[in-house]
Parts: sequence; C-alpha cells; structure tokens
Amino acid sequence: MLLQKQHKMTSKEYLILERKSEYKNEYFNGEIFAMAGATREHNQISSNIIRVLGNYLIDSECSVFSSDMRIKIEAIEKYTYPDVVVMCSNSQFEEQDTLINPIVIMEILSTSTEGYDRGDKFSHYQFIESFMEYILISQYVYRVEKFLRQKDGTWIYSKYHNPKDVIKIESINFELPVSEIYRKVNIKPFLLG
Repeated sequence: MLLQKQHKMTSKEYLILERKSEYKNEYFNGEIFAMAGATREHNQISSNIIRVLGNYLIDSECSVFSSDMRIKIEAIEKYTYPDVVVMCSNSQFEEQDTLINPIVIMEILSTSTEGYDRGDKFSHYQFIESFMEYILISQYVYRVEKFLRQKDGTWIYSKYHNPKDVIKIESINFELPVSEIYRKVNIKPFLLG
C-alpha cells in the first residue's frame, strides 16, 4: 500500500493536495504515501461487505463507507483510507470529508500490505477512542480475524476460516457470514487460513 515517499509537508498542505488529487495518499509525520490499486478479489470482497452491511444499516443510525472515506487519527496527525469503515450517529468530521470517530475498521490484506495492516496501522488506529473492532480479511484464503476492544483497552482476538462461520460485529450488533464476504471470490476450497 505504501509505495512512494514524497517530500515533507504540513497536514493542511496534504489536505489541499489530497482534495485535488486523482489518487489517494496517506499522510503521516509530514510525509505522504501513494496508495496502490486493488485486485479484483479485493474489490469483490469490499463490495460484498459494503452491500451486506449497507443493507443491514439502512434504517439505523450507522453507515458503512468504502475506501474513499478518509479518516484522521488526531492523536498522531495521521490520515488514512481503511478498506471499509463504519460510523454511527455521533459521527464527527473534519471539514465534512474526513471521519474522526469510526467504530469498526476493516482491512483487506494483500502480500504488500499485510505487515503494515497488522502492525503500525493497527497500532495507529488504537489511538482513536471510538474504535471498537478491527477486522482483517485475507483475499487469498478463507481467513477473517477480528480484534474486539475491551473496556480496559485490551483486545480479544477471534479467527474465522470456514465459509460457514459467522462473525459477530458486537458494536453494531451484526452477524456477518464468512460466505458473504467471499461471495464470487475465486478461492479454492482446500485453502483454509
């Protein structure tokens, strides 16, 4: 995901540039990082989740957004684009286009982003007080991992690797079948995570 390092700039300069850019870039510590494109499988998984969650949340106070929704991690002045993000009625925005308080974040893993998504990116997301659930999804095998934040700040880990499994997303009271995540995704049945 992080491909090309650019020159140092302020977050205000970044936002001016980003709002005019044809491509998405992350911002952290004065640097911007170009984001790579996604595979067919990545896009299908994202579309599946947006469809299922969107239908469930249609009459609720919550909404689901795709990777075009930029979020800001205020404590460390970072801007990033999760693959899928859920926010609820108390949502807060910076200048109407940057979400500050997501509750659920999902990342679809690739060979180039997996280490970052599991490591620094997850560590950075944890600075967001409203952030309750982190879901990592493989695009190569049936493997979904969920981290659920507890009141004491610790995280409970769950792993799902069977298409018949159902992931309980506690913060929005939703059950997401693994089979729906991988609908129309070409994964061989013997490849279990």
